[in-house]
Amino acid sequence: MLTKHENALEVRRQTIQAALDSSKSASERNRLGQFATPYPLAVEIARYVKSVTGNRLRAIRFADPAIGTGSFYSAALEVFGSGRIECAVGVELDTAFCDAARDLWASFGLDVVQGDFTHIVTSSSCPVAPNLILTNPPYVRHHHLDRDEKERLQSLAYRMAGVKVNGLAGLYVYFMLLATAWMQDGGYAAWLVPSEFMDVNYGTALKQYLTDRVTLIRVHRFDPEDVQFGDALVSSVVLVFQKAPPPSGHVVEFTFGGTISRPHASDMVTLEHLRKSRKWTVYPSHARNDRRTSGAGDEVTLGDLFRIQRGIATGNNKFFVLERGEAESRGFPKRYLRPILPSPRFLKATVIGADQDGYPLIEPQLCVIDCDLPETVLRVRHPALWDYLQTAETLRIKNGYLIGKRKPWYRQEQRDPAPFLCTYMGRGSDEKRPFRFIWNQSRAIVTNLYLMLYPKGSLAWLLRQHPDYGADVFALLERVTGHELRGEGRVYGGGLNKIEPSELARISASAFIDRWTELRSAVHRQGVLFDEVSSESDA
Repeated sequence: MLTKHENALEVRRQTIQAALDSSKSASERNRLGQFATPYPLAVEIARYVKSVTGNRLRAIRFADPAIGTGSFYSAALEVFGSGRIECAVGVELDTAFCDAARDLWASFGLDVVQGDFTHIVTSSSCPVAPNLILTNPPYVRHHHLDRDEKERLQSLAYRMAGVKVNGLAGLYVYFMLLATAWMQDGGYAAWLVPSEFMDVNYGTALKQYLTDRVTLIRVHRFDPEDVQFGDALVSSVVLVFQKAPPPSGHVVEFTFGGTISRPHASDMVTLEHLRKSRKWTVYPSHARNDRRTSGAGDEVTLGDLFRIQRGIATGNNKFFVLERGEAESRGFPKRYLRPILPSPRFLKATVIGADQDGYPLIEPQLCVIDCDLPETVLRVRHPALWDYLQTAETLRIKNGYLIGKRKPWYRQEQRDPAPFLCTYMGRGSDEKRPFRFIWNQSRAIVTNLYLMLYPKGSLAWLLRQHPDYGADVFALLERVTGHELRGEGRVYGGGLNKIEPSELARISASAFIDRWTELRSAVHRQGVLFDEVSSESDA
């Protein structure tokens, strides 16, 4: 237990933490992945680890590879007592946090090492291997890692942990793999990380590592409505494991909601079952954990009937998307203006009609600049559009990542108008659907805040023969439940749901088969043909 003096230090630590947090902008802290662990949560995690380890860790060698101001070390002192901590090390990249941690905890045995943990762990001065890691690693998303750094981390993770990390993985994945490789065999670790890896394809390697290479003990996922970090929109999970191969017949405790000591739901899941599970957020079953998946076995899915694709990413909607009236008054040529729907939050209708020019019958009507003429030609033929585009230089728009890859830089990704759409993100619990389907009868395309559904194969043929069946298709899409959408999508802190094209494609299309039974045999024939073509290609 903390002494009176140590309690005063924890109060001081929280004051320093708040001051350091306020010294950076939200965007800067997001880029650096700096989100402090609330002290009560750090204590609860430490207490659970103590209950798991019992007397197996008589002399603790503590480590936190992202120490910050030392919330987890403060919790370790509270739970284990300074007498059991033989040595302790914390690594911190940020100078201000490093100085704060030293000032607070050096006299209590914490050795604070300044630098990048992913470099330190491979250096000759790497600290002694710990047998207890309690940490909240930096949540730096992959797009904040440049190509050279990402390649270095991927190579390092493979060399030290034998894991090929997907390039879309965040920095916390590398921290977990490298720190576990560093840790003493038989040691224990608790990681507070984003829960996104549990559902996405780029989390597959980490999930395999957790089921095959270590003994995963507990997975506690917080209710997304209960954000653990007031300044980060992220759904969190606590992973507790021992660095040891899992024993035969091992089961993992999955809990959801509430607190670690008093979760709302609990279930024991075998490793065999986990290894076959595409999504881990389905465990445990609970009314608030609405993560049931659909589209199993040979069931026909939406992906069998629709080609599903994200809308376009313009690189700067404020610059490239204008009201139709403004674009025409500026004298922009109509052939280089494409109708586009507004953001879903501004689109109230779910059935979008069209005027004689194909523009949606909504106000305001919007268009996106999309021109494929070379700059030398555009300048001569369409000076009004050319003059407008030149303002991008002053606005520093041409420096954007997406725009810099395009030739010419003002040409958009090419999409045909899709007759059916689904919003990409939204909120909704219980029976309420987090996403909306839209019947688009106009020639408008959409931004990447939507998914575009293009009927294909037998369904496309059916609609060509019977154009009036469009209303039936939309009605069937409207029957997809909130349970199905949440189950296949992913959820973030604060209850924000997102769904990717591949996830929407896995939703059952059984209602379509019930309506038009001929679709099932047609889809089956398509599948057989695909298998035959694939076999020939493999041969």
